[in-house]
Formats: sequence, C-alpha cells, structure tokens
Amino acid sequence: MNNEHPISDEVLELAQLALSKGEHWMAYNDSLYFIDKSDVYFFRSKDEANDFADNNISDRDHFHVVHFDSILDIYKAIPYAKNTFPNPDANGLYNHEGNDFTDALIDHIEQQQSLFNSQLKTDVMNNENFQYLSDNLKYMGFGENLKPELEKNLKEGKGEFQLHYKAEINKKPFEVTMNFRKSDSSDMYFFNNYNASLGKANGEKEEQTFYLNKGKGVTGKEAFNLLDGRAVHKDLVTREGQPYKAWIQLDFENKDKNNNSEVKQFHENYGFDLKAAVEKFAIAELKEPDKEKALMQSLQKGNVQSVTIEKDGSSHKMFIEADPQFKKVNLYDSNMKMVAKESLDQYKTGIDKRAKAVKEDVADDKKKEVKQDIKPEKEKVVKKNDKSLLPKKREGNKKGLGVS
Repeated sequence: MNNEHPISDEVLELAQLALSKGEHWMAYNDSLYFIDKSDVYFFRSKDEANDFADNNISDRDHFHVVHFDSILDIYKAIPYAKNTFPNPDANGLYNHEGNDFTDALIDHIEQQQSLFNSQLKTDVMNNENFQYLSDNLKYMGFGENLKPELEKNLKEGKGEFQLHYKAEINKKPFEVTMNFRKSDSSDMYFFNNYNASLGKANGEKEEQTFYLNKGKGVTGKEAFNLLDGRAVHKDLVTREGQPYKAWIQLDFENKDKNNNSEVKQFHENYGFDLKAAVEKFAIAELKEPDKEKALMQSLQKGNVQSVTIEKDGSSHKMFIEADPQFKKVNLYDSNMKMVAKESLDQYKTGIDKRAKAVKEDVADDKKKEVKQDIKPEKEKVVKKNDKSLLPKKREGNKKGLGVS
C-alpha cells in the first residue's frame, strides 16, 4: 500500500462542491498511488462514509475516511507525494518554531482557497438560478428557446433585463415581454411579471400585465385566453395567505390607473358547476374518464375545446367554452359560429331534454291550478231600506290623500 498520494485537481473541485452541499466526509481509495475523481466519494455523515468504506473492500480497493472543512484539511489528512503541493512541514527552511516563509505560505494557501470557495459558490448559485428560471419559463408555457438569451443576461449581471416571446395562436398575434430583476440582497434573479398583448381583427390590441408569486401565476396560454375574452379557473391566495379557487375574467370596460383591465372573480360559492353545465350536452368525450378529465382541465384553462356531439345517430365536431359569469357553457359549430340559445336543445342529452319537458309540464300545471283558485270575487251589496251596507264615499273640500 502506498503512503503518499498525488491528488488530481478534479478531486479538489469535487471536494469544494461537496462542501457547498454540506458533505464534509470523504472516502478515498488509499490503495492507489494517484487519487483521481473516480476514487473519491463524499457523504453528509461519518456513518454513511464508514458504511461505504466497509462495503467496498476488495483485493484492489481499500477506502479510508477523512473529515474536512476545507481543501487544506484534505492535504493535511492525506499523505501526499513530494512536489505535488507546497508542504510547509516538508520545506527545508522549516524549523520547529516556524518562520516567516512558512507563515506566508500558509496564508497564501488559505487566500487561494478562499477565492476558490467564493468563485465555486458563485458558479453553483448562478447555475442553480439559471436552472430555476429555465424551468420557470418552461412551466409558464414559453418553451426552451429563450434559454441561451437567459443565460447571457444572467452572466452580464445587470440589475434587470427583459426577454421577448412572440407567437401566433389561432391566427392572432400574441406577444409577451418578461421582466427579470436582480435581488437587492443577493445575486439571484427573479421573474417578477410579464406584459402580454393580443392583436384583434380590427387592428387594435388588448394588453395586460400579469404578476407572478414565487414563480407561479397565469401561464402564457391562460393569458392569451383571458385577453381573448374567456375565463380561467385558478388557485389563488388571499392577502392573509389563505388559498381559494375562483374563475377570473378580464373586464375590458374598466381599467385601473396602469391601464390594466379590472379582474372579475367568480368564487366556488357563486354557483357555477362546470361539469353539470357540460353534461347537459351529448358529448362523446364524457363517456371515457380520461377524455372527460382532459376536457374539464382544458376548459378550466380558458381554452375553446373541440368536442364530438352525438345527434340523430351521427357525430358532429363542435367547440365548447366555459362561461362562469352566466353559469353555462357556450357551444360553437364547426365554423366557430356560436349556436343560438333557441337551437341548443337539439344538442342536449335526452335526459336533459326530458327534465326540461317535465319542468315545463309542472310549470303549466301550476299555472292552471293558480288560475282555477283565483275566482273573481263579487262584492255582495246588501241593501236594507234602499241603503247600502258599504262604507260611504268620503267627501271633502280638500284634494289629495286623506289622513285618518
């Protein structure tokens, strides 16, 4: 077994990364002369490291466990070969009382390690920040094409920057400007809000700023649907931090001071039951649980969803959207023309039609009963000696209401 070990630079980099993750125990293969990155393993606890060393003994491998809080600790713990690292104790100028050369060398080593620690910690943090923001953009529906530009802006270190996204959805131009800002207390960047605009057929635009909370909020497609006039079902939080669910919809007629449309909310107790509203129609997708679930989720995101309506023994492709404000769903034909209210019955389920017929019959019966009960009451005037028993008409000289 060798007593001295040259240590590769990759091992030191891995050790520094392990420190940043709270791993202060290292198991290294001391049966080898040269210790490379494949010969070291890092752990959070001594027991984990010892278990690994005990379970990986062979005729060629023997692992030794050391604790370290710095790179210098590794050099102190592992015997090393001459000329592989400046060793104050092996230096010819060293004496038992120490000298200026030894002290200066130790200071230099500690300074270099401090710089290395700082740079590695910064690199790790920047990489994690980049990965977090990349995942955030993907979750929000803006894809992965913006990753190179995101990485470039993060490396430049500006106080704030913007990313731009453009798409055409249903032949309508949709543009988004995303705003990123650097933290006042660290080098971390955050995706705070974005401004979305949707072009209209008349050449005008609808615009709205959407704010994010811890990377969550209205997604890009949901923003498109809101700007296109539809409602979206969201998980929201009160100012007191209490979660709740509600449908939200933009009120284009009312703007705030920043020219953003006011947001209307329809809470769960408002009384809109999406599933019940959808089930009124003979929709084929409702027969399969997976397709039904996908349909409901799509409608909750504010999409105009294609469905198959079964009518008179044949299938028809149509479109449907949620309309929570009026507690119903809107139905469109294959040409995206809304079906008139008076024509909806032909697309409803047989159950719903019968229920409506029964309801109308009951209403008619009640009307008949009320009509029979209300008989014209004739005032019977009983006269005695040609004098009416009815109260005499009050007469007076003054006009207006009399006061008793």
